[in-house]
Amino acid sequence: MKIENYISALLYRYQCVTVPGFGAFLTEIKSAQLDENTNTFFPPKKVISFNPHLKNNDGLLANHISLQEKISYNEAVIVLQNEVSLWKDQLQRREILDLKNIGEISVNAEWNWVFEPISSVNYLADAFGLSAVVTPSIQREVLKAQVEALEEKAPIVFTPERKKNYSFLKYAAAIILTVGAGGAAYKYQFEQQFANDSLLVEKAVQQKVEHKIQQATFFIENPLPAVTLNVSENTKKPYHIVAGSFRNEENATRIFNELKTLGFEPIRLEQNQFGLFPVLYGSFSSYTEAQTKMKEIQKSHNKEAWVLIKEL
Repeated sequence: MKIENYISALLYRYQCVTVPGFGAFLTEIKSAQLDENTNTFFPPKKVISFNPHLKNNDGLLANHISLQEKISYNEAVIVLQNEVSLWKDQLQRREILDLKNIGEISVNAEWNWVFEPISSVNYLADAFGLSAVVTPSIQREVLKAQVEALEEKAPIVFTPERKKNYSFLKYAAAIILTVGAGGAAYKYQFEQQFANDSLLVEKAVQQKVEHKIQQATFFIENPLPAVTLNVSENTKKPYHIVAGSFRNEENATRIFNELKTLGFEPIRLEQNQFGLFPVLYGSFSSYTEAQTKMKEIQKSHNKEAWVLIKEL
């Protein structure tokens, strides 16, 4: 079974997809960029990376395979184990492991795994349909040099001719300037008068409106009770650090209590569609804040903590 198809489908929705016993594929959002050498604009995208140290089964991939293949969860775990065994054997033979729409994994001289992500697939759903755009650069200096060279080749030649008497044009110009100045002054005076009249009308209307509002206020005998809206704080914090997802609710409760004892502000979620009980370290309003806290938790408490982007 080609499980890379299921991994690829989950990368569109989740930041971390773990293959039990093998490693985890992580995604990070990269903003739009401009390549000045090729004059190419690249849209924002999700950059894929691979961490071979995150091997514990969080249930995400196994549950997804179970639902798609209509098999039990234990059977899906066995399928994953068989596929991972084939992958490791292939890498042990120093062969390149080609994962469709994800990337390639090879082994270097030090027997370390090297992951090369695929660049033709963008897992950022918000950037769907966007592609790279190439625009020609504007070469102003080149055009200016071409114009100057053209002027040197075709200089302007003045030819002598008989001087004509255009003295009457001076009087016509003076008359036009006088009429124009008078018209401008009249226009300015008219606009000022119109503005003043409009201001008086607006003040009168405003006074009538305020008077009506005061009258309406005095006639309210039975005011309606105030309405209090309870807005959940988590709706403003769509970035959550996941401590783990547990099939046994007692394990989820135990981890929740341990995190609370350690000084965290954990959150217990209801059983999800995969039959798991997620436990969160906490929720955050910005991705940067959640990413920073996740790195602190990975160093001090749990190397397998990851960020879930979802409105609860």
